[in-house]
Amino acid sequence: MPGFTPLDHVVAGSGPGLVLIHGTGADATSNWGPLIEAVRDRYTVLAPNLPGAGATPVDPAPIDLDALADRVVATARAAGLERFHLVGHSLGAALATAVAARHPAAVTSLLLHAGWVRTAPREAFMFDLWTRLLRTDPALLARELILTAMGPGLLDTLDDAQFAELAAGFTAMLDERILGQIELDTRIDLRDAVGRITAPTLVLASADDRILPPHHQRELAAAIRRSDYLQVPGGHGLPFEDPARFFSVVTEYVDNRQAQDRG
Repeated sequence: MPGFTPLDHVVAGSGPGLVLIHGTGADATSNWGPLIEAVRDRYTVLAPNLPGAGATPVDPAPIDLDALADRVVATARAAGLERFHLVGHSLGAALATAVAARHPAAVTSLLLHAGWVRTAPREAFMFDLWTRLLRTDPALLARELILTAMGPGLLDTLDDAQFAELAAGFTAMLDERILGQIELDTRIDLRDAVGRITAPTLVLASADDRILPPHHQRELAAAIRRSDYLQVPGGHGLPFEDPARFFSVVTEYVDNRQAQDRG
C-alpha cells in the first residue's frame, strides 16, 4: 500500500493468513506468543507491534485509527498476505474493527475480544487515570491494572509473593512509549465503521471484565451484521490470565472459518 510504512511485526509459519493485533501496553510476543507457536504449522501468522511497542516508533502526533488500520493492511501485504483472518484484543479489537470496515475484501473472518464501539465517559475517566499514573508511578498503574484487568478466578488464588511477582512483571511492561496508545483509547468511536463490516465475526466477552464490561461487547455484536456473541469466564486480561481458554476459542473459530472458506 503506497505511502504507508509497515509496522514492526512478528511473522511465522505458512498457510492462510492470520493477523493478530495486541492490546494497550502489550506487544506482539507478550499478547500472542503461545498462539503463534500453536498455529504456525497451518497459518502464516503476522502480529504487528503498534506505535510504542516493539521496534515500532512512537507516533509524533496523536495516533489516527484509520491510518493505523491502513498500516496494518500494508504490513500484511508486505508479508504477502492479501487476505487474512483477523483477531484483536482490547485496543487491538478496536483497531481490527477499523481494518475490517476499511478493507472488507482483505478480511476472511474477524474475532474481537474485549472490543467496544465508542469510549464512554467512564472509560475516558479510567484511561485518564492510566495516563496520570504512568507519568508519575508506573508501579502504581501496574497494581491498578492487576486489580481491574484480571478476573477473580485468578486473583483469588494468588498469595503475597505471586501478587508481587505479577506486579513486577506488569511494571516492567509499562513505560511512556505507550501513552499514545492510551490516548487513542480515549478517542475510539466506531459507530460509522461497524455497519460496513462484511466479514463473519465472533465478538468475545469476558464475564468479569472490569475495564470494558460485557455490555460493550454486546453493543458491538448487535452493530455488526454477521456476528455471533460468546461470553466466557475471566477478566479483561484473558489472554494472560487464562491463555489456554482464550487461545482455544480463537483457534476453534479461525479453523472453522477457514474450513468454510475453503469449502
